[in-house]
Amino acid sequence: MSLYTIDEIARATDAQIVNVSAKTISSISIDSREIEVGALYVAIKGDKFDGHDFVKSAIENGAVAALVSSDKAQKFAGLPLIIVPDALKGLENIARFARSRTKAKIIAITGSAGKTSTKEAIREVLQNFGKTHASIKSFNNHWGVPLMLARMAKDTEYGVFELGMNHANEITPLSRLVRPDIAIITNVAPAHLEQLGSLENIAKAKSEIFDGLEKSGVAIINIDHEQANILLESAKNANVKKIISYGFSDNADVQISDAVATDVGMKALVNLPNEQVSLETASFGRHRIANGVAALIVADVLRLDIKTALRAIFYHELSDGRGAIYSFGQKDNPLILIDESYNANPLSMRLALEVFADYPTPNGSRVLILGDMLELGERSGELHAALKEDILKANPDEIYLVGKSMHSLALIMGSKLENYANKINDIEKDILKGLDFGDLVMVKGSNGIKLSGLVELIKKEFASNGK
Repeated sequence: MSLYTIDEIARATDAQIVNVSAKTISSISIDSREIEVGALYVAIKGDKFDGHDFVKSAIENGAVAALVSSDKAQKFAGLPLIIVPDALKGLENIARFARSRTKAKIIAITGSAGKTSTKEAIREVLQNFGKTHASIKSFNNHWGVPLMLARMAKDTEYGVFELGMNHANEITPLSRLVRPDIAIITNVAPAHLEQLGSLENIAKAKSEIFDGLEKSGVAIINIDHEQANILLESAKNANVKKIISYGFSDNADVQISDAVATDVGMKALVNLPNEQVSLETASFGRHRIANGVAALIVADVLRLDIKTALRAIFYHELSDGRGAIYSFGQKDNPLILIDESYNANPLSMRLALEVFADYPTPNGSRVLILGDMLELGERSGELHAALKEDILKANPDEIYLVGKSMHSLALIMGSKLENYANKINDIEKDILKGLDFGDLVMVKGSNGIKLSGLVELIKKEFASNGK
């Protein structure tokens, strides 16, 4: 299928076309290893690699053309090229063209925690009602957002995009590129304190999502945090016509109440503008309810069937590294693994510990493996030590801590601390040796601590009925 014609790419980017015989492209990629036959390869320069170094291999792997920066083009004589002043800017221009030609309803999400899970819940709901295009993985930065937007087909009916940031003034250009009809902020928490300095600055940075909101757009804001007023005021200052707050707060427009754990997850009442409904999730934690409510509000705003949305939210599966739950062994005595290895900040850590607290233990030990929360700046030691009470409330039998910042917590954790190390490689063998069927295990930490490797080792070790 054709995603764009070469002529459309040329017009969108004002490019010079050289040696290109294809009339259309079927997909767009920035990774030469994942090229599909008929694709356009975009040679962007990243922090570690320059895509121009892989142009030849991309063409060999099936790309019909490579979009390259003009100062590098002479290196690729004889290859099919689309030449622009800067390849990343060229990708952004394709993304703008994709946005301009679509009639899809566009939803954008940001927040300190829960962005990806909320995006996936919304995608799960919307795909029941029409052709839905959504960001993959955490492609939410200055190259990920334009890539995801550029990949959106013309006949898409719903688009769902995640917008991330590490510094101020990063979300504004992304929001203006995506031009959402609905903008969602899931929360504000001490993530990226090292770069932004304060929770107030984080809230202001998240509020940049309103800068690109369409004139008739809707803002959906979780207010279960101390910076809620900053977000609400920012939406008003951005002349947002309709603002919907949600959360467990009594002041929320869409209020969540009576949240309880069930045998399989959570259940709560949700007061939508025109009806009260019971929302259930097949995963534990009050934050899973909040993520589902954001998806439910999107369905309500778009006037979609609420019963269908509720079913989709219940069956929504969490992804690797973001709360995915695995069961290994016999049903009456499994090892249960909760994989939260992709990201961590003080809020998401507390929420994950709530999930662990509510989750029933099969027959064995309750084991926590926690890694550093990165990018917390001068308060890092203090914020890690502050986890102690939440950890004790979760009632673990054994605790393993990993990372330099976790040392401050290790010093005060007491007898339940089984082991501490700067790097996961130093203790992963001891962890594996101590696990058995019947155990409940949760792995949680920032991606940079590389706990995902431990998750894969646990999966491999317990994938069969024999250890």
